[in-house]
Amino acid sequence: QVQLVESGGGLVQAGGSLRLSCAASSTIFTINAMGWYRQAPGKQRELAATITSGGSTTYADSVKGRFTISRDSAKNTVYLQMNSLKPEDTAVYYCNVLMGRGGVTYSYWGQGTQVTVAS
Repeated sequence: QVQLVESGGGLVQAGGSLRLSCAASSTIFTINAMGWYRQAPGKQRELAATITSGGSTTYADSVKGRFTISRDSAKNTVYLQMNSLKPEDTAVYYCNVLMGRGGVTYSYWGQGTQVTVAS
């Protein structure tokens, strides 16, 4: 059973910063990629940022230059440093991990952590 434990959400003023963490517990799967998605009220879930096992990153245009994704492979943990936060960044942020075993890729989601940016 793979578990994703998220932390770091909360309430912050516009212009402030938050750091999200997501730790994946797995001893039998190979982690291929980790990422963060977000879902604002009334909207579909969208990608915020991802990072591959090789360190390649992808960002949504709306967060480029403000958010930084990183990972600690030894700890199976992914981080999202969010700076210059805007009210439109308010959403539930979900950690996603792509894991592989035996040629099959599995996708796992965290429970979500609320980020609220006050204007």
